[in-house]
Amino acid sequence: MQSYDGSLLFANKELPRKRDKDFFRRVQMVFQDPYGSLHPRKMVESVLAEPLAIHGFDNPRKRIEAVLEAVGLGPAFRFRYPHELSGGQRQRVAIARALVIEPEVLLLDEPTSALDVSVQAEILNLLKSLRRERRVTYFMVSHDLAVITHLCDRIAVMSEGRIVEEMTVADVRAGRAREPYTRTLLEASAGYVPAS
Repeated sequence: MQSYDGSLLFANKELPRKRDKDFFRRVQMVFQDPYGSLHPRKMVESVLAEPLAIHGFDNPRKRIEAVLEAVGLGPAFRFRYPHELSGGQRQRVAIARALVIEPEVLLLDEPTSALDVSVQAEILNLLKSLRRERRVTYFMVSHDLAVITHLCDRIAVMSEGRIVEEMTVADVRAGRAREPYTRTLLEASAGYVPAS
């Protein structure tokens, strides 16, 4: 079994191994697979109401309708099951679930990799506008440089669990890398088309 060392800082404080409820109110996650991240037997309303109940938010119906509108779905989606939704709609529900309790940070784990290319662009543009409107910080993990350069302002390249180089989007697009590992990564991704 592999062990991990180190610490995480959030709001200038080291996080304990066991996170408290306040941390999970402030930091939410959108998973890679919109098919596996939603409970198949729960309506969208139940999926969105659960975090509101856990964290003690009032006016659940109003909050659910508002967040569904924010992600481009209407109030009628409250009464649908995941199997009645497309992949893009499921990912919008997953984003809504993360945003419904108004977090400060959203962890995005390859949020578009399981989606068709046309749907990927819609979700990326949605995430971009939500970040601006809600003033939320995104921390995204991805292997897709086109996605990264479209959505991110700052990029950290990791190898073997360590950050080996930090770059701007302009550096990535221009292929300006100092570290050999980063140069290899950029060369291996040479076929990607940067989003403008």
